[in-house]
Amino acid sequence: MKVNIGLIQMSCTDDINENFEKAICYIKEAAKSGANLVVTQELFKSKYFCQVEDWDFFKLAEEINSQSDTIKRLSQVAKDNDIVIVASLFEKRDKGLYHNTAVVIDADGSFLGKYRKMHIPDDPHFYEKFYFTPGDLGYKVFQTKYCNVGTLICWDQWFPEAARLTAMQGADIIVYPTAIGWLPEEKEEYGESQYNAWETVQKGHAVANGCYVAAVNRVGFEQSPDGNSGIEFWGQSFIANPYGQIIKKASTDKEEILICEIDTDILDEHRTVWPFFRDRRIDSYQDITKRWLRD
Repeated sequence: MKVNIGLIQMSCTDDINENFEKAICYIKEAAKSGANLVVTQELFKSKYFCQVEDWDFFKLAEEINSQSDTIKRLSQVAKDNDIVIVASLFEKRDKGLYHNTAVVIDADGSFLGKYRKMHIPDDPHFYEKFYFTPGDLGYKVFQTKYCNVGTLICWDQWFPEAARLTAMQGADIIVYPTAIGWLPEEKEEYGESQYNAWETVQKGHAVANGCYVAAVNRVGFEQSPDGNSGIEFWGQSFIANPYGQIIKKASTDKEEILICEIDTDILDEHRTVWPFFRDRRIDSYQDITKRWLRD
């Protein structure tokens, strides 16, 4: 089946409602341009607040269920435009319990469920452990009208185990809502290497798992809320095919709706010709659940 994937690469302001309405407009525009599945960047309703540890930012979180305002709005847009939507939100699960969460809404407007980010980073300007509890829903694949969608989020991109376990549940495409970029003080020396590593590891997931991979990143410079440095988000949202070839990629510095056609019918033949799942030695992988092997 041929499916048009739409990735919404955009910048954000301090105004939550403004960001939400802009994203809604882009989603509708993507649908008018033929998109069947539309994916937002990570935490698209706000700036990337995790640059600092600040209690006030917990106020940005929201409850996520079929009756919450954001889900009802996205569900209506999905239904009106016959599209599947994957959106990344800051979830308030209960008092003092928060997650970085992706929601999936089918083309009929039904809320299919959510995935909670499993791997939580803690680096300069990426202080996510302060805000997010690691996910406890496991790795998820959602059967939508158009294809089977696996959902992972940003830091999950670096872990082959996450991609493998998602692919093993039948994902035709793994989508990665993302917020990643360069720190100004590091860009000149490390910028090219950092970007190449990010792109390469995800292309490897596509090859090793015989599926499509779509990474959607934000764009623009966001000053750190404490006035120090900031992040230049590198954009370059892309879709890679099962051979690891990038079939379409966005720019480094512009808001874009990236629309790209994929063909899920090729996956069966690809996995037959490159039978990685057939040849996996599952009897020899027991140690993968250990933290380290050279103690």
